[in-house]
Amino acid sequence: MEIRQLEALVGIAEHGTFSSAAEALGTVQSNISNRIARLESELGSELIDRASGALTESGAVVVDRARRILSEVSAIAADVSELTADVRGRVSLGMIGTAGRWIVPLLLEAQRVAYPHISLRITEGTNSVIEPQLVSGVLDLAVLAWPVAAPELSEVDLYREDLVLIADKNHPLANRPSVTFADLEPFEILLPYPGTPIRREIDDASHAQGIDLKPLIELDGLRTIASLTFDGHGPSILPSTMLSTHLRANFRAVPIEGIAQRRVCLVRRRFGFPAAPVRAIHSLLSTVVREASQVPHGVVVPEGTGVLPS
Repeated sequence: MEIRQLEALVGIAEHGTFSSAAEALGTVQSNISNRIARLESELGSELIDRASGALTESGAVVVDRARRILSEVSAIAADVSELTADVRGRVSLGMIGTAGRWIVPLLLEAQRVAYPHISLRITEGTNSVIEPQLVSGVLDLAVLAWPVAAPELSEVDLYREDLVLIADKNHPLANRPSVTFADLEPFEILLPYPGTPIRREIDDASHAQGIDLKPLIELDGLRTIASLTFDGHGPSILPSTMLSTHLRANFRAVPIEGIAQRRVCLVRRRFGFPAAPVRAIHSLLSTVVREASQVPHGVVVPEGTGVLPS
């Protein structure tokens, strides 16, 4: 089994076709076909369905391991570069949207100075989208909402943020100093999808007070929920960071009594030793959050945030 064969299989999985994988890997389609054929012969199993171009069940299993193997191979060169020169390599980082809005600018500014030879690739999405990519090795690190479901992942707290009612300034509850879930009960609310981390926080707090909220709609996407609120479709319960400064003239973020702050964590795979660039960005992320001179309204950065347990 050769590294080039694994690269070819992962290339097809990521780019969809033999020709696209060949282009991405800087070779020709016949080379990709030959590598896959030899790999299938060695393993005694079809890895690509030639009719559809999709991975077979065996192919999906091999791709998961191949990604981890290729990541370790890449890490060898990165670790050696750490000893002989500046840290070099690529880091793929997943991030929930509310975090990305204020963390990414800080990270990019610091990374250009501290690690100019690290290439960052950032994927934005929800926990449900990002976690599987982190487990499979598509992503190296992620900033996610707690709790993190996958047992293969390990997290440390990065910061906490308030969950608030975001409403148009003319809404009956908009100008109150705070609201209870009993105050919210008569109204239809735009809510995150059931089972998502933020929805569990909302449901735990409301049910503890004997209240069942009325969802106007349920979505697994906080930016879409916020957009619906800002377009006049109704109030929502969201992290306070969703209300940008330029929107505060027309909308209000009202504290909700009896709900815990949302925890946001820095997450990596539990097993394996991260490559030098991954360790560098992990440390840099923790530092830029901990030392930020300004954080969004409603965000609290605990002392010692982002420090990996020994």
